[in-house]
Parts: sequence; structure tokens; C-alpha cells
Amino acid sequence: MPGVEDESFSRSVVYLCEHSERGALGLIINKPMPLSLEGLLDKIDLSLGREDLRTDMVYRGGPVQTDRGFVLHDAFLAEGIVAEESIYASTMTIPGGLEMTTSKDVLEALSNGAGPRRVFVSLGYASWGEGQLESELSENTWLTVGADVGLIFEAPVAERYDRALALLGLQAWSLSPEVGHA
Repeated sequence: MPGVEDESFSRSVVYLCEHSERGALGLIINKPMPLSLEGLLDKIDLSLGREDLRTDMVYRGGPVQTDRGFVLHDAFLAEGIVAEESIYASTMTIPGGLEMTTSKDVLEALSNGAGPRRVFVSLGYASWGEGQLESELSENTWLTVGADVGLIFEAPVAERYDRALALLGLQAWSLSPEVGHA
């Protein structure tokens, strides 16, 4: 909501990767860092072997473990073929055809010119403890919208917040910074 003043979450679009009775984990998908994917790989002594990813940026995925990488990517091995299980270590399957990998092997695949077709790389993540997200939702701190991978892989970064709101039929100017219940 517009009233969120925390720098990490103000005007953030968070893609929830996991939500259970134990809590929730997500990645902020609209806060790029001044670091390219090529620059990140260079910092860990890898080169980027994929020309199609040369201009991709690394994102601030959230305020937790900001020194750790998270790669949100297609679960496809090739166009339309889904693997029985992930070929990368430390991978979480996300409903809707995505996976989130935290191991270096996915970056090594990109370095070798392979890897998932589409990738979103972040440093850090957002998390909520048991019942915390539900409490924030009941306080109208967050708006929720169905997951849309097009926001991650197709929408320009500057438009992701407005496009997420548009999925609800809303525009940012129409929202009050005050929260409450009608």
C-alpha cells in the first residue's frame, strides 16, 4: 500500500515463493541494484556466457541475507519441456512453472552459456514469521494479486508496481496512504 514507509518495502512488488503456517518468503521484483548480472558473475570469478542476459540487472530481493543470491527461473529445460525435478541443487519448486535456486550451480550454467531460459537474480529476500504476513494483510498493509510471471520477465522494471496494481483494476493515484477498514 502507498502508506508503507519502510525503504525496503515502499512501492515494492513482492513475488511470494513460499507461504505456509510457518511463515512466508518472497523476492522484491522491482528494486534493481546498481549491479548487472555480468558484474555479479565477475565478482565470483565467472564470466557470463549468455548474450541474451548481458543487460540483466541484479535486484534487492529484500532486507534478509543481502549477501546471498537467489535465482528465480523457469523450470523448463527447453521450450515447453519441464524437468521431473530440478537439475540444480538447493531449489524450491514454485507453483506456476518457476523455481528458486540458491546454489551456485545455476550461475555456473549461465557462465557456460546454458541455464534456464529466463532468470531473475536477487541478493537478499523478504520473509515473515508465523502469522506475521496474515496480520499485515488484515491490517491492509499489503494488496495481493495473483502471481504473474510476466511482471518478472516481461514488464519493464519501472512499470512493475503500476502493472501489479492494474491486475486489480487499480491505479496508484486512487489509493490512500491511510490504511483501515470500510
